[in-house]
Amino acid sequence: MRYVSTRGEARSVDFEGALFSGYAPDGGLFMPQEIPTLDYNTLRTWSAFSYPELVKELSSLFISSELIPRKELNDLIDRAFRKFRHKNVVHLARLKNGLNVLELWHGVTYAFKDLSLSCTGQFLQYFLKKRKKHITILVGTSGDTGSSAIESVRGENNMDIFVLLPKDLCSQIQELQMTTVIEENIHVFTAHGNSDKIDELIKELFADADLSRKHNLMSLNSINWSRIMVQIAHYFHAYFQCTPSMDMSPLPTVEIVVPTGGGGNITAGYIAQKMGLPIQLVAVVNNNDIMHRAIQHGDFSFSGSVKPTLASAMDIQEPYNMERILWLLSDCDGSLIKTLMEQFYMSKNLTLPEELHRKLSEVLSSCSASDEDIVQAMRRCWEDNRYLLCPHSAVAVHYHYKQLDCHLSNRPRCCLAPASAAKFPDAVLRAKLVPEVPPEIQALNAMETRSTTLRREDDWAKTLRDRIEAITKRRHT
Repeated sequence: MRYVSTRGEARSVDFEGALFSGYAPDGGLFMPQEIPTLDYNTLRTWSAFSYPELVKELSSLFISSELIPRKELNDLIDRAFRKFRHKNVVHLARLKNGLNVLELWHGVTYAFKDLSLSCTGQFLQYFLKKRKKHITILVGTSGDTGSSAIESVRGENNMDIFVLLPKDLCSQIQELQMTTVIEENIHVFTAHGNSDKIDELIKELFADADLSRKHNLMSLNSINWSRIMVQIAHYFHAYFQCTPSMDMSPLPTVEIVVPTGGGGNITAGYIAQKMGLPIQLVAVVNNNDIMHRAIQHGDFSFSGSVKPTLASAMDIQEPYNMERILWLLSDCDGSLIKTLMEQFYMSKNLTLPEELHRKLSEVLSSCSASDEDIVQAMRRCWEDNRYLLCPHSAVAVHYHYKQLDCHLSNRPRCCLAPASAAKFPDAVLRAKLVPEVPPEIQALNAMETRSTTLRREDDWAKTLRDRIEAITKRRHT
């Protein structure tokens, strides 16, 4: 399996090359040259597999056995899931009125990103030990990515990680999960700006070819293909848990509702669909609704500044993984995608070509939820089921209740739950409910913290470059 850039001008790489890259050299994102398709017999066989077994099967399709032999691949994935609290790694909560909530948050940081990042951390270690190499990881976060990335590499002497988080725009618990990790290879920066501004900075640093080459820069944001690859398993697991039968021909369709920010998870879902999984995807967003507008009207444009919401990890105006979806929909037309994305990033304004918008609206449905919608979904789910939702999961459940109340669809549906309500006590209180905070999260308040502040007037790029250079120099003395 080779990987090519969505903008068509970079040389193809193998999985190792895609894993250790940030953006492709031409500014695009790496994608598999071919998406494998699965037949009915394979789907039927896989339907009996556990979540970790699905991750192993899917990973083996995208990682050649010459790079990682199958037995070693299986061992890496088993090791990745060792710290998960639930014996099945993920869990489907079957609630009243056809509400199915797939809990993806049983990892160390109580967020779904633990699933893909724990595996990605193992893949990195496998190659780094083999190559006797050191890397510098840059991660921008709107909430959960940073802490999951930190947990996947903390204490490793062949990796330094720089995590940038938006000051006061994450929940206090999310911030503490990052700033309380006092390890030599962890470098946390709190930036006085939003997550889109942080992403612009990271893109600028990756565009510096000398810096990237000298320090082996890479990213663990969902620009990294490995993250997308592991997340494809969510959809197979959700489908097999929620389909009424594997004995029907054709197989029944299951609707999967995906809380959407940067778009990595919904991209994984679309790839699962292209592989032959009979799912209908719904991208649900908060008041930062660029994905919703793109799907509904072809309007892939900024709408002023990022709006802070209760679902803070989804407060994003630049869902960079949309580039991957558009590339697939355009029949892998790198030239078209290069033109469109350069226009988008230059003018912050893009109307999708009519044919591309038609295809997008055929494969994705969408819905947006206000803070009031989020609160109402949290309250209703508690009153019906005594089940606490995090605000991001509530965005998905809002869609379910909307369909239920309007009798719009009776097909089986699964709502993805990206985080535990334990991480968002303020949102739980806003819904007039009582937070349930586990002891390990409570303990964060008493721990020492360490971070560097990036003020608005600071030269963020210079600060990062200087710190990266200093750490490299220290490592070599």
